[in-house]
Amino acid sequence: MEQTPQRPPGSPSSNGDPPSTKPAAGRPRPSGTFLFMLLVLGLVLGIMYLHQGAGPRSRITYGVFREQLRTGNIAGVEVQGDTLQGEFVEPPPDPEGKPDDDGAVAKLHQQFTTTLPSGDVLGTPLDEELFERLGDRYKAVPPTDGTVWFFGANILIVVLLFAALWFMFRRARDQVLGGGLMSGFSKSPARRYESDDRGVTFDDVAGLHGVKHDLEEVVEFLKNPKKFQRLGGRVPKGILLMGPPGTGKTLLGRAVAGEAGVPFFSITGSEFIQMFVGVGASRVRDMFATAKQNAPSILFIDEIDAVGRHRGAGLGGGNDEREQTLNQILSEMDGFTQSESVIVMAATNRPDVLDPALLRPGRFDRHITVDRPNLQGRLAIFKVHSRDVPLDDDVDLQRLAAGTVGLTGADIRNLVNEAALWASRSDQEWVSMADFDYARDKLLMGAKREEVLSDREKRMTAYHESGHALLAWLTPGGDRVHKVSIIPRGRSLGATQLMPDEDRLHIAETELKQRLLFLLGGRVAERMVFDELSAGAEDDLKKATQIARRMVTHWGMSDRLGPVAFRDGDEHPFLGREMAEPRRFSEHTARVIDEEVVRILREASEIAERMLTEHRAQLDQLAAGLVDSETLDLEEIEELIGPATCR
Repeated sequence: MEQTPQRPPGSPSSNGDPPSTKPAAGRPRPSGTFLFMLLVLGLVLGIMYLHQGAGPRSRITYGVFREQLRTGNIAGVEVQGDTLQGEFVEPPPDPEGKPDDDGAVAKLHQQFTTTLPSGDVLGTPLDEELFERLGDRYKAVPPTDGTVWFFGANILIVVLLFAALWFMFRRARDQVLGGGLMSGFSKSPARRYESDDRGVTFDDVAGLHGVKHDLEEVVEFLKNPKKFQRLGGRVPKGILLMGPPGTGKTLLGRAVAGEAGVPFFSITGSEFIQMFVGVGASRVRDMFATAKQNAPSILFIDEIDAVGRHRGAGLGGGNDEREQTLNQILSEMDGFTQSESVIVMAATNRPDVLDPALLRPGRFDRHITVDRPNLQGRLAIFKVHSRDVPLDDDVDLQRLAAGTVGLTGADIRNLVNEAALWASRSDQEWVSMADFDYARDKLLMGAKREEVLSDREKRMTAYHESGHALLAWLTPGGDRVHKVSIIPRGRSLGATQLMPDEDRLHIAETELKQRLLFLLGGRVAERMVFDELSAGAEDDLKKATQIARRMVTHWGMSDRLGPVAFRDGDEHPFLGREMAEPRRFSEHTARVIDEEVVRILREASEIAERMLTEHRAQLDQLAAGLVDSETLDLEEIEELIGPATCR
């Protein structure tokens, strides 16, 4: 939960609002909201005043009224039309009342009302001789029509409400969005973190040693800017952090501010965009003005691709709200002088869609790639996130780091949390290695589902996963099999989990073809054993086709097409450029690309079928073991089919 730090009177607020000021003399002008509430209160008091003399009245029948009139208990009456209102000398008992616990019967109110009959009563029209007894106590009032007053009161209320709303909006317009009802509409929603709130330094960012080394220069400049200005050096105005989601870009921005001990303003790119044109640009101006007032400081814009995409890329022209906001950001970054100690940091996982003007020198000068952590980085991240977790003696963080290739820092934090939650549900005092294995399976393969497979479905799924596992087991140089399962998880009925032996930054054509063998192994095994195909290979075919197409169009791995890259419309999603840019190759080339993709996949399928035919006995043994146990790990696979002979 974010807390707003205390600030002295007259200092800028945490969201960039200017210090509050009061009029020099006289009483402050009431706001539109106050006047509106005062008007409503006046209407309520007026209605109460009109009805203050009415008091409670009892409604009685005409027969009860005649009885009380004969006994002389009527103090006075007033007749208007067929309605009679009057007052008792002494309130009589209520004829319909029920006695209480003491036997007493409730009485009527002092004032009463009744309706006069429209015909003869006991042979006497309206009992006129009874009213003669009242004398001066009888008063007849001619009937009046209250329709005019009713409609007049309603019209008056509507007019007063519209007048109050008009007055409130006029005040908001006269103040040019600077106060009143819409006082914060054009203000920057950036959140300011003080050093007491933040508490994040480079020690809290595990791994990423190269990235932290690049950011240490920024920290040094914020601590001692004159050291660089003395020799004419200029620290970059903008730093762009690029990388996959969950790699720690936002955490790095807060760590830089924590190391330098300066104010840190954080905002996301989507918070600039509003339905009113010009509001985003106004918020940008306010945010940069606030940062300059609190210099040295750091402005951090997360997900900058929401506002910083290519201008003129869509169909709406260049006058929309997003492009005006981007133009204002560009002009504000150009407005920084050499002596202003304000660093703009931004984070994105889509650097390819950013406008080139945003990335040029003088704006975001330095581009830092925050990639997925390597083995040592993952080990450090495990140590950071397991500091407050009681670990059992069998927990091997080195093994966990080696078995989580490709996971980001956010993924590892989630894995540690899932392991702790699972151990808590089992009422354990320590988190063991089995808990981490469960959490990793849940993270990588999905949570278990409750579906129960039929015998045929279970057997078909077992052969499908055995085909994957056996080809990975027999392929030299490929990733080793970690676990095979036919328990429904996530969106699949089974899974074969591979574990790379090391981090890989480069992949060769041979490894890609081995990957195709692994992906097509399940489909080939189903066709060999059951002589039919199922829909379970949908995701395998999708991934295999993507790899084969990239081999042909991006990496030049086709002898027929040669070393040529063919763009196929995947480089600029959400920009609208595919509708305007022509395709860079002919229809004949597109046909050749499709033929080459099919050829690569057919060759991989034929090789997979030949290998599984040669090792049919091992395929049957592995499938039978899966049907019995549902899950097999590395040691259990070795017991069934022997060690991997091709490693």
